[in-house]
Amino acid sequence: MYKDPNVVSLGDAIRIVLNEYRLEQKFNEAGLINSWQQVVGTMIARHTVQLRVSRRTLFVKVDSASLRNELTYAREKIKTALNKEAGSDVIDEIVFK
Repeated sequence: MYKDPNVVSLGDAIRIVLNEYRLEQKFNEAGLINSWQQVVGTMIARHTVQLRVSRRTLFVKVDSASLRNELTYAREKIKTALNKEAGSDVIDEIVFK
């Protein structure tokens, strides 16, 4: 069967556009934020006030000081789980506020 060299799959076309406009990191960061509840669970997600990524650091604002303290101890485990869910190393650090 003849394959047209100008035909590209939709997934490949999206990857090409993301790479061309240097949006791949932002796309991965958005996916990481969207996977927050799945990774940490509903209870922690319910107490999460704000999530943002800046310079490969995830900033997490929570509404409870005791929860913030507990999350600080689990920082590396959460970071590993989030990067695994994203499929690449999107963040290097997590800061809890």
